[in-house]
Amino acid sequence: MDMEFMSGLYRLITVIIVLLVTIFVIKILRRIWSKGDNKKLFPPMAGTIFHQLLNFSTVHDYHTKISRKYKTFRLFTPFGNQTYTVDPENIEYILRTNFKNYGKGEYNYQNCKELLGDGIFAVDGDKWRHQRKLASYEFTTKVLRDFSGVVFKCNAAKLAQIVHRGASSNQTLEIQDLFMRSTMDSIFNVGFGVELDSLGGPDAGNTFTKAFDNSSEYITRRYFNPFWKIMRLMNIGPEAELKEGIKLVDDFVYKIIHARMEHKSTQDSDSMKKEDILSRFLVEREKDPANMTDKYLRDIILNFLIAGKDTTAGTLSWFIYMLCKHPWIQDKVAQQVKEATEACKNTEIDEFARNLTDKALDGMHYLHAALTETLRLYPSVPLDAKVCFSDDTLPDGFTVEKGDIIFYQPYPMGRMKYIWGDDAEIFRPERWLDDNGIFKPESPFKFTAFQAGPRICLGKDFAYRQMKIFAAVLLHFFSFKLSDEDKVVKYRTMITLHIDQGLHINAFHR
Repeated sequence: MDMEFMSGLYRLITVIIVLLVTIFVIKILRRIWSKGDNKKLFPPMAGTIFHQLLNFSTVHDYHTKISRKYKTFRLFTPFGNQTYTVDPENIEYILRTNFKNYGKGEYNYQNCKELLGDGIFAVDGDKWRHQRKLASYEFTTKVLRDFSGVVFKCNAAKLAQIVHRGASSNQTLEIQDLFMRSTMDSIFNVGFGVELDSLGGPDAGNTFTKAFDNSSEYITRRYFNPFWKIMRLMNIGPEAELKEGIKLVDDFVYKIIHARMEHKSTQDSDSMKKEDILSRFLVEREKDPANMTDKYLRDIILNFLIAGKDTTAGTLSWFIYMLCKHPWIQDKVAQQVKEATEACKNTEIDEFARNLTDKALDGMHYLHAALTETLRLYPSVPLDAKVCFSDDTLPDGFTVEKGDIIFYQPYPMGRMKYIWGDDAEIFRPERWLDDNGIFKPESPFKFTAFQAGPRICLGKDFAYRQMKIFAAVLLHFFSFKLSDEDKVVKYRTMITLHIDQGLHINAFHR
């Protein structure tokens, strides 16, 4: 029986190889024949999707290397054209000028639907506009801003207490895991009205986090693996693991939705707690129950989660890593926090966090610059794909055709000297400050960490506020060093940019 299975598998692989070679030859012939059309200028072919698979663990550095040679290039894939660009003019054209011609499209939707479903990061059209409108309203309410501020400060203090114990016992801490737990506690409280308390110890929330992070990696692999649909059909490899991970994710999220709905049914509309985002979406559900299904709520929740947990925790982890590599910058940030808060030397952690004001946070321009410089080099979403809906010509003169996938690349962009100068690869927060030490923003088409145009991140200010609260509390009380200065820190290739194997540090009382 095993021999029959292996024989069938070999035949299948042979058919696939023959099919790919045939498609490759046809595509090459089409390109040769199209050379007679002088109106079309295609980007240079710089490699293949198979090179990406071979370089999957360092794929963003692989793209960076190519981007230093070609601002815009193509990679061969058997099932369509993929174009990559780091040109700010192209990116402005795609994200704003001709926004209607570039969207998530069916390609991105099919790649991501198991995890992101019909959430805001995976859809276009009416569903995107609907969620954008609802989310835009929520992020502008003073109630949500005040509620989130209390939550952020509380969880920052909880995290600082753990770091305090680690510093007192000279214990090595895995700070990325602590950030992930803490920001997940925050987003579950602000987003869903749930006191998860994953910082308190192992629980179902941590099982969920592991399943969610693994699913994110497997989804990312699909962009570089032309065989993923076959693997899904056969239920093998990463696709089999993705299926198991999604079940864990779904079980956890649906449990939360049903618990919140039961809570709502026992409350009258006036007494029901409405600060969290899910409660507000449940109110919206009453107006449109046909469309606001459990599945739709699940998709909305997971998209909020990836925005609220992964991005801020990942950035804070890279931020601490950069401060450990540049201790003089760490001391400068800590000094500004001290000056902005005017806190007494003997102030307790809880009191310091509780008394952090928006005025003090807004005055921490150097901290804001250091976080932004971290995002320039280690953007939360290092690669973003759009689908071209009709034939077009980019500002650099290159042609993209209907159905082509075009990637803009925040990670390589942060390392381009022609964009940021000869010191592009150097961590230098001062590049974001004017002569008076005041933060000065750059074009969002040059600094693309929060996207740009109509899809610009609605939670940008919330993200900065949360990161500044956590950073201010930690750096006021502690200094940080890497536990192993010689260890090379690498990223994990997934939708968002995590540090692979975590960030191990030692904390010291200031």
